[in-house]
Amino acid sequence: MPKLRVLSFALSLDGYGAGPGQDLQNPLGIRGPELMEWVFHSRFWRKMQGEEGGETGIDNGFAEDGFAGIGAWILGRNMFGPVRGPWLDENWKGWWGEEPPYHTPVFVLTHHPRPPLRMKGGTEFHFVTGGIHEALTQAFAAAGGLDVRLGGGVATVRQYLREGLVDELHLALSPVLLGSGEHLLEGLDLPALGYECHRCVAGERATHVFLRKRS
Repeated sequence: MPKLRVLSFALSLDGYGAGPGQDLQNPLGIRGPELMEWVFHSRFWRKMQGEEGGETGIDNGFAEDGFAGIGAWILGRNMFGPVRGPWLDENWKGWWGEEPPYHTPVFVLTHHPRPPLRMKGGTEFHFVTGGIHEALTQAFAAAGGLDVRLGGGVATVRQYLREGLVDELHLALSPVLLGSGEHLLEGLDLPALGYECHRCVAGERATHVFLRKRS
């Protein structure tokens, strides 16, 4: 049965999934990129950037796994871009250039309608105004029997966790203390929501913790 999965979600040791002050210059918030050092050094990331080399160990393997068997994505609006409020125009097309890394349908949560946006490489953004359940229904329908990846940001993952909709959660704990930003798990009683930790693997630059819904 297809699952809703959170994969390769970087988290600081003090629980922050993004830094404060997200804007055009700081898409992950201030100091947010420090959470992603485990990815930035990987062969997987360098290949995505059209570069050679990179590390090929445990971290790289988990980064690669995050794109395997995924038929659709769900993103919060902040993960699509820094624009707030109604869409004044359709010029903003994401952080990633003409060919985003998804190569599947992507469902963006928003309060403001916008026509679908087709990009190079098979990515097509759909803007969903009906909330998290509607986005999940549309994503599973589009995924063709494959899993759906919930890409974030933090507030979006929290919404799906609060409703118990996430089947699997892979957290990449980075050895970083942010002190402020967007906290992922504060106020969420994960055991009461039905989650358990079933695996923990030390990588080269992050510790990978895997949560899942109890059967």
